[in-house]
Amino acid sequence: MAAQIISGKLLAAEVKKRVAGEVEQLKAQGINPCLAVMLVGSDPASQVYVRGKQNDCAECGIESRLVRMDENATQAEVLEQLGRLAADESVHGVLVQLPLPAQIDEQAVIAAIPPEKDVDGFTPVNVGRMTIGQQCFLPCTPAGCIEMLKYAGVAIEGKRAVVVGRSNIVGKPAALLLLRENATVTVCHSRTRDLANICAEADILVAAIGKAKFITGDMIKPGAAVIDVGINRGEDGKLCGDVDFAAASEKAAFITPVPGGVGLMTRAMLLCNTVQAARMAAGR
Repeated sequence: MAAQIISGKLLAAEVKKRVAGEVEQLKAQGINPCLAVMLVGSDPASQVYVRGKQNDCAECGIESRLVRMDENATQAEVLEQLGRLAADESVHGVLVQLPLPAQIDEQAVIAAIPPEKDVDGFTPVNVGRMTIGQQCFLPCTPAGCIEMLKYAGVAIEGKRAVVVGRSNIVGKPAALLLLRENATVTVCHSRTRDLANICAEADILVAAIGKAKFITGDMIKPGAAVIDVGINRGEDGKLCGDVDFAAASEKAAFITPVPGGVGLMTRAMLLCNTVQAARMAAGR
């Protein structure tokens, strides 16, 4: 039996509908949720991502502000602009689109975002709070992965989860969030021995390694739930994930598609965080 596809499109639409209702309620109380996105340079992919975020905001009634900076902007100039956004009480969420030009220290820029406006969930303060289980803004992609599992009715508690990838943006926080849901978690990476067999033991497999179709069918446990975070170009030039979708679908019980899966939920969770930031700023 073919795997059930967990549609990011359908779930994201439900989330955006809920967010739009929350925004309407906040506006009735005189609160206008606002997300500011800083785009440094003219990377084509970054421009597409930013445009998508702006469209999502418009769909939900969230004000979006795009702050463009030149490719040659200095780190001091970027930090100065961030300081303005940090001080602007009408801005509730601040997001710096990555990657940044080579002359700018990415970690220093992220650390300069006020934790209460860090709707990406990347600052050391929010990462630390997540690690010890305190209230915080969760990183959007891992949070979206958890929401997709719950949406599909996949039980997480007590299950063996394997995360392939250990990035600060996806792999590590995904492992923490699965652990928070009472899964038993293994994190694999480029130096993991016997990777295929470890993956084949997973009830829940999260692929976030950034290699096209790296996870093959023989690495999937029958009946597993497979969350594919990767976005790659295959040899045919088409978008594909880190998982060989056709082969995995024959063994998994649940699987996310690429495109149309985790990426859409990443954007939806950003909207949730922005509304939460607006509510917190107003003391709600």
